Amino acid sequence: MAQIATLEVQTEIKSSADKFYEIFRSKQYLMPKICPEYIKGVQVVQGDWEAVGSIKLWTYVAGSSEIVKDTVEAIDDKTKSITYNILEGKILTYYKAYKSTVQVTTTGQTAFAKWTVEYERQNEEIPDPNNYVEFLACISKSVDAYLLKMW
Repeated sequence: MAQIATLEVQTEIKSSADKFYEIFRSKQYLMPKICPEYIKGVQVVQGDWEAVGSIKLWTYVAGSSEIVKDTVEAIDDKTKSITYNILEGKILTYYKAYKSTVQVTTTGQTAFAKWTVEYERQNEEIPDPNNYVEFLACISKSVDAYLLKMW
């Protein structure tokens, strides 16, 4: 029986919540410039930078260099959330399914970026994807720092 597990990581962001969301919503092509230590390249394989169903090929470093193909599964501009589903890549040798959702929220004067990762291990010996979740937190911090420098 499938065992879908969930991990979450939340980071406070000091930049504009709207601008932060916009990077993930429609400006992912900036990611190699924003965080070159983590994202080496990204290209659209099908669709465009903003549409649900678009497919992108990412080259990144999350401990080791990897390439992954993902699709934008859902976008909700009202709640500022985007869900990505991994279609191909090394990560799927460890997990049968891997889906991540970023949501940008504001509480009072403070904004947060929360990543929720849903995954299913290939087998019981596979550990939780903590390194990938930490990678997403680092990406959030890099985007925040970039936006603070730009505006």
